[in-house]
Amino acid sequence: MSSREQILGRLRAAIGPGTRSPAEVPRNYRPAGAAADLDVLVHRLTDYKATVHRCSDAEVAKVVDEVLGGRRIVVPPGVPRHWLPATVDAVTDEHLTTEQIAAFDGVVTAAAVAVAETGTVVLDAAADQGRRVVTLLPDVHICVLRTDQVVAGVPDALARLDPHRPMTWISGPSATSDIELNRVEGVHGPRRLHVVIVPRADLVSDV
Repeated sequence: MSSREQILGRLRAAIGPGTRSPAEVPRNYRPAGAAADLDVLVHRLTDYKATVHRCSDAEVAKVVDEVLGGRRIVVPPGVPRHWLPATVDAVTDEHLTTEQIAAFDGVVTAAAVAVAETGTVVLDAAADQGRRVVTLLPDVHICVLRTDQVVAGVPDALARLDPHRPMTWISGPSATSDIELNRVEGVHGPRRLHVVIVPRADLVSDV
């Protein structure tokens, strides 16, 4: 009898006959939007050279104005109109070509979830987040995130996400380094990432 057969035999004897139900593993994760998680997320994002803004939902337009005022931006069809100030020329993405999207100065989107421990914001192509290409080509990405979308770790995020949807996981602005560790930004996506964190209770309806 080979060593492999001996090991498998011992495992079968220890498990016993029949199929056992998988053991229940306690998942004592912190609730979404916990203050500690928000602080960790802000720290991670800042460390990744993203700019973080914390404001009310009604003040998002002011942040967009400060970052992209006077510029031409593209937005997914589901982005709330009150996020967009009159100072920007906002065009809704209606299957624009890559060349057209690349000509815009910035993009404003919402988010699906954010992971505090990794400083990652996840988009899942919902109506307020748009196609992946819309968030990759403009130079500036402003992403609006609700506090109740912030979770502690990756398992929490995966539990919220639909695995059948296209997802984009963002950890700071696009950056890469060559063999000599020279950092180059904007190679695979926006050079500047702004994350706007708003309390869930402050959401304003466009209706």
